[in-house]
Amino acid sequence: MAAGKIRIAGVKRHSCVDGPGVRYALFFQGCPHHCPGCQNPDTHDGRGGREKDLSDVIRDLQGTRYLDGVTLSGGDPLMQPEAAAAIAEAAEARGLPVWLYTGWTWEQIVAGAAGPAAIKVLPHLTVLVDGPYLSALNHGTAQWRGSSNQRLIWVPESLRRGQVVCWQNEGGFSKDGGQ
Repeated sequence: MAAGKIRIAGVKRHSCVDGPGVRYALFFQGCPHHCPGCQNPDTHDGRGGREKDLSDVIRDLQGTRYLDGVTLSGGDPLMQPEAAAAIAEAAEARGLPVWLYTGWTWEQIVAGAAGPAAIKVLPHLTVLVDGPYLSALNHGTAQWRGSSNQRLIWVPESLRRGQVVCWQNEGGFSKDGGQ
């Protein structure tokens, strides 16, 4: 079991709005992006929320039944990359696809702008929803995203090809993130 602490804003054990299917949605505390119009502004302060043992969060995830996937949101989960990786690994071990929402773009993460530990989270993800929220691009039509600039990146295939491959299964759900 992973050791350490995590600062979270909250947990939704059976969310139907944070990705396809029924998901365990974990909202991390702390975000450097401060996107105007963010739907979770209370998650920006890295000192807010509550601190929990990482092993307790993972135990809660493992004990939650009837899940189709896990979503790491916030705030920005890449502000706590070790915790994000540990939770994603636990979900992987259970056969659950993991989506992660971040204000950084894929290109920024791969270039190290989110820090070297953030890059290590990528191999444990199924889909990365990248980019800042831009209220001017919120037309209410971008499924699973707040604004249309954000991409649904199919991480395993993007890592394999060495370039961004967008997840195309918006009408349905596949545990492998499939196309």
